[in-house]
Amino acid sequence: MGSELSKEEVLARVPQQDPFRFIDTIHELDREHIVASYRFPEEADFYRGHFPGNPITPGVILIETMAQAGVVAQGLYLYALEASEEELEKVVTVFTDCSVDFTGQVLPGDRVKTTGRVKFFRRMKLRAEVEMTLEDGTVVCSGELSGMGVRK
Repeated sequence: MGSELSKEEVLARVPQQDPFRFIDTIHELDREHIVASYRFPEEADFYRGHFPGNPITPGVILIETMAQAGVVAQGLYLYALEASEEELEKVVTVFTDCSVDFTGQVLPGDRVKTTGRVKFFRRMKLRAEVEMTLEDGTVVCSGELSGMGVRK
């Protein structure tokens, strides 16, 4: 009934848009995992106040980045496998909850890699283990995030 979407098709369906889309590229995507990346632009508006003279990326933005890849994009891919194109158009994937540990910081201009592994997906609900690293492999944050598909 459904169909497999390409990485580019999934990215095109992610509802968040500039300046609030935190995925540049989806590198890997299948039923079990996703790997995506994003470079935080030095001129992003939130750096002006977080913190002047010593800007760092807010934790809530890092969580949003992990959710867009590990929950929203992954959820779109999984739901497309079981739903018709018409049904897929009627659903938006939303982030619902998380438990995240922070172990590093992301500075203006840093590129991060987000890796999500599906724990379960059923009845349009997704739970994933998600980790974010810097280009050098340093873990910035990791945890469990959840989301679900809701009718528009």
